[in-house]
This record gives sequence, structure tokens and C-alpha cells, in this order.
Amino acid sequence: MPAGVLHIMFIDSHAHLEMEQFDADREQMIGRAREAGVEKILAIGSGTGPGSLDCAIRLAEKYDFIYASIGIHPHEAKLATDADFSELEQLAKRPKVIAWGEIGLDYFYDHSPRDVQQSVFLRQLELAKTAKLPIVIHCRPSEKSENAWEDCLTLLKAHWAPAGLGGILHCFTGTWPHAQRALDMGFMISFAGNITFPKAQQIRDAARQAPLERILIETDSPFLAPVPHRGKRNEPAFVKEAARQIGELRGLATEDVGRLTAANFYSFFKLTEADEMPAAQR
Repeated sequence: MPAGVLHIMFIDSHAHLEMEQFDADREQMIGRAREAGVEKILAIGSGTGPGSLDCAIRLAEKYDFIYASIGIHPHEAKLATDADFSELEQLAKRPKVIAWGEIGLDYFYDHSPRDVQQSVFLRQLELAKTAKLPIVIHCRPSEKSENAWEDCLTLLKAHWAPAGLGGILHCFTGTWPHAQRALDMGFMISFAGNITFPKAQQIRDAARQAPLERILIETDSPFLAPVPHRGKRNEPAFVKEAARQIGELRGLATEDVGRLTAANFYSFFKLTEADEMPAAQR
């Protein structure tokens, strides 16, 4: 790199790269991300639930700049069996796995009964604790109530915070008080493309107040394509739009937000830019 040229990098801290929306052009999509300055991607391994729990690992083992998570999403909680939890225990030992998730509560769709969601959530918290992996949280309330946030944060306070492993509130959509409670438990707050949506003022308010050293950016690909790509399939190359919006809120250049959030990612996961696996497992 020529002297005096700053290295621009972005990290997409949450993308579902295995999904069928990418089947036709997965390699090209990953190539576009690299061309756009995306240095690392955390591929989320919840997949479609049991039977696909290693989906992110397969990609991470193919590309040295992709990491993986594992976990059962609240949508598929009702499908979880003891055999699935045993499989997750083994998958957690794979070198490219750096997080457990996405896990949590979804009271918006209620694809699984709420008591089952909570039970599967708690069981995975115990497994993640044993594996010493930070967690990636999905929390989506119903349109009428914020109960999912209260339930999620209360469970985390009682059953996760004492472990000191922290985690990520992925695709944050809550209020600033919700973010504060998570920050107090050692969580990072990750902002996705929906921060660019016209009606997302609540998300922008949280992004304006969150400590810069605790912010991450993500796409949640293939979902939530940001403005100006809204309505299209999302992909990791678009993560810079989240950086751009945060930059506008905080008086920073898009590239500075990229570098800052990348540094936050490396620091949180105890990685270096050159790492292909967590330092603790080297």
C-alpha cells in the first residue's frame, strides 16, 4: 500500500451467508464484499435450525476472512432436541467458531411458543458459558408490547451477566434505556441497514448516544438492505451504508466509522487483523 494511504476496512459482524438467496452467486457476492473493503465477516450459524447447525462453519473453513457462530434461533426453538444441543457442544470446539448465536426471543412472529423460546435460550446460555463463547442476541418485541426486551434483558442479567463473557445485541431496534442495560452487562451494540430507514429514529437516537468503542456494524444479509438499496437483497458489501449513517450522526467520516467498528470487533473477540482463529485457541 502506498505511503500515506489509510487502510479502509469494514467488518460485517452479522450476515447469513448460507441462505438460499445467495445460492446463485455466493462467491461473487463475497468477492463484491472484499472489493468494497470488507475485511472480515461473522457468518451466523443458526441456519434453518436443526440439521443446518454447521452452515456457517462450512463457509468459515473455506474463507480465511470469515468467522462463524453457532446456535438455534428462537424461530426454531420448538424443533430443538437433546441431540441438537449435543451437536452444538461439539461444534463450539471448531477453531473458526467465535460466538454463540443468534439466540434470544422473538415475540413478533411467535414461530415457537414463548415458554419454549425461553427454555431453549436458557439452555444455550449454559452451553455458551461452558464453551466460553460470547453470545449474539436476537430480540424482537411484538407490535403491542416491549415484553420481549424486558424478558430478554432480565434473563441475561440473571443467567448470563455473571459469566463476564458479554455479547452482541444484533440489529439493535430497542430504545436507549434497553441499550444501556445491555452495555452495563458488557454487550456490544450492533447497528444494521435499518438504521437508514426513514422511520428508524429510535435506532438512530441509540446510535447517537452509544459509546463509540461499543458499537459494531452489520448487514443481517440477505435481510434489511439499507437505503439506497432498500427493497433489494442485502449483502455484506452494503455494510458501509450503516457506517455512513452512524458517521452522519456522530460527525465522523464513513471510513473512520469503518475502522473504529473494525477495531471494536477485533478487541471484543480478542482477534488481530491477521488472525484466522481466536487467539485463545491458537
